[in-house]
Amino acid sequence: MAESESKKVIKLVPEYLLKKRKAYQAIKATQAKLALLERRRVSKGKPVPFKRLEDFLKDSHRAHRDETRIRRAKHRPPAPLPPAKNKLAFAVRIREIKGVSPQVMKVIRMLRLTKIFSGTFVKITRDSVDMMKVVEPYVAWGFPNLKSVRELILKRGQAMKKGRSVPLTDNTFIEEHMGEHGIICLEDLIHEISSVGDSFQPANNFLVPFKLSVARHAAKDKAGLLKDLGKPGFRGADINSIIRQLN
Repeated sequence: MAESESKKVIKLVPEYLLKKRKAYQAIKATQAKLALLERRRVSKGKPVPFKRLEDFLKDSHRAHRDETRIRRAKHRPPAPLPPAKNKLAFAVRIREIKGVSPQVMKVIRMLRLTKIFSGTFVKITRDSVDMMKVVEPYVAWGFPNLKSVRELILKRGQAMKKGRSVPLTDNTFIEEHMGEHGIICLEDLIHEISSVGDSFQPANNFLVPFKLSVARHAAKDKAGLLKDLGKPGFRGADINSIIRQLN
């Protein structure tokens, strides 16, 4: 009895299963080899990163110009605040920021305008007006009306969900994340942003920066596009026409 228990029973694997495993391993080995060859081909075809001396000089000149402009602005009297009725501003970046000074880049990141033709809502305060002065050569800003706010949120409003930006099409999702602030639907969100209510900052942070766009034919004609958009800086109520053009 003890001898029978000491004997180990070897489980036999069916032949078809062994063949299947062998074929699977061969397929995986072939796929790995092809992937390696593809990576080598792509890396071999990549151009060596090269930057001309003129580009370095251009970036250095732009950074120096920003630093000089900001330093001079500190010695000037602060710009007057807009009328009290204008509590909300919309800022959109319409110029490239390659080679800008670190201070300008810091404000660009604070405004979440790291991509060209991206826009965000901003509450009008002394600090926000000073920030707009820092990024004035690259950002156009002004006072959006209710129609512009509604069109932006309805057409391009997005929020983060599990690390991905998703369109705001479900009121349940809005209530789940903003219910504690009394915002349970899209209309509540639009009202809170347009009226700059007590929960404006959480509502604005809930929204992903608006990814505005231009027509394909207009994007090819860069000079004509910039001419149509106009100069950056304070645009007042004209920001609504820029929103219509880019939304």
